[in-house]
Amino acid sequence: MSRLRIVVTGLAATYPLGGVFWDYLQYPLGFQSLGHEVLYLEDTGRWCYDPVAQTFIEDGAANAAYLAREIPRLDPTLADNWFFRDCAGKIYGRNWSEVVEFCRSADLFVHVSASCKMRDEYFAASRVAFIDSDPMYTQASIPEYAAGTVADDARERVEMLRAHDVFFTFGENVNNPGCRIPRVLFDWIPTRQPIVLDRFEGAGVEVPLASRRRVLTTVLSWEPAEKGPVVEGVTYGGKGIEFERYIGLPAVSAIPLELALGGKAPIERLRSNGWLIRDAYEVSKDPWVYRDYLANSFGEWSVAKNAYVASRSGWFSCRSACYLSLGVPAVVQDSGFGCALPRGEGVLSFSTLDEACTAVEQLVADPARHSRAAREIAHEYFDARKVLSRLIEEAM
Repeated sequence: MSRLRIVVTGLAATYPLGGVFWDYLQYPLGFQSLGHEVLYLEDTGRWCYDPVAQTFIEDGAANAAYLAREIPRLDPTLADNWFFRDCAGKIYGRNWSEVVEFCRSADLFVHVSASCKMRDEYFAASRVAFIDSDPMYTQASIPEYAAGTVADDARERVEMLRAHDVFFTFGENVNNPGCRIPRVLFDWIPTRQPIVLDRFEGAGVEVPLASRRRVLTTVLSWEPAEKGPVVEGVTYGGKGIEFERYIGLPAVSAIPLELALGGKAPIERLRSNGWLIRDAYEVSKDPWVYRDYLANSFGEWSVAKNAYVASRSGWFSCRSACYLSLGVPAVVQDSGFGCALPRGEGVLSFSTLDEACTAVEQLVADPARHSRAAREIAHEYFDARKVLSRLIEEAM
C-alpha cells in the first residue's frame, strides 16, 4: 500500500476521559503504524466538558493541555501532529495554515462519529469518509429527508452527511434481514473499532488472571433523561431502558458486578439492588488509569442502548473491544453482532436476565479459557492493521 496522507477527527479533547481518548486516538495511531502520514484534527464547534466540575465550559485551554500531555505518551511521533480548535475559535497544536495545506493534499479525511464541524477546507481532501459509531441515531432523520418532511436542522445534518464520499457504520448487521437501520440514500459499509494491540499487551499492561479483581465491571455515563431517536415512526431509547431489565442481576450473579458511573445515576437504588458503584472519573481520568481499570477486571458486564438492541444493529462497544484486547472476557447484551463476531467463548452474549446469569456462570466456571478466547478475538477481529487496511481499501 502506498503512503497516504490521512486526517482523522475525534472528541478526545472535548471529552477528556480515558475511554474517549482510546476510541478516537487509535485511528491516527493505527494509520501511522501502517506507514501513513497522519493528522489528528478536533474542531467540533462544541463547548468542552470539564469532568471535575461535571459541566461544559467555553475555554478549551485545559482540554488542549490534556491532549498535548497524553498524545506523546501514546506515541512521541504524534506529538506535533494534532490540531484543536475550541468553540471560541482559539487554536492549539498545529497552526491553521498547516492544517489547511494538509487537508488540501490529503488522500483521505476520516470523519469519525459526526465529531467535526465540517468546513470547506476539510472537504478539500481527495476522499472524505464518514464513520457512524452511533447507529440509528445517525440515520434517524434520513427517511424523513428522503420523503421531504424533515425539519430544517435535521435537513442540514443529512446534507452535511451526504457531502461525504463513502459511509461506514458500526452497525455490522446493516445489510442483513431483520436489521432496522434505514438504508435509504446511503450505502453503509460495516466496520468496527480498531485496536492497536501493542498498547494493550505485554508487561506492565496485561494483568495475570490470578491477580485480577474478582468482579465484573463496566464504565458508563447515566443520562438523566434519555431521548432516543424516532426512526420511521418508532421511538427508541437509550441504555437506561435496557438496564432496567437487568437491575436485579447482582442478586443471582455468581460474581459481584461493579459500575463505574458518571452522570446523575440512581445510585442508592442501584446499591440497594446489589450493584457496586465507583465514580467514572476516578477510573477514567486519563487513558492509562482507564486501561488499568479494565485490565484488572475479571470480565466486563454491560448492556447496550435500546436503539442498538431493538434495531438488531450489530453494534459492538469500543470499550468491550479494549477489554478483549487485554485478555478480559466480555459478557454483553446481544445487539445482533453475532453476524460479524464469534460468541460463546471470550464474548458471551445475552438477551434476557436468565441468559445474563448463565453467561456469568460460564465465565466463572472457566475464566482461563474465556480469557484466551478474548485475546484471540481481539487479534482476529479488532487488530487496527486489519480494520484500517480494510477501511482504506473500501474508502479509496
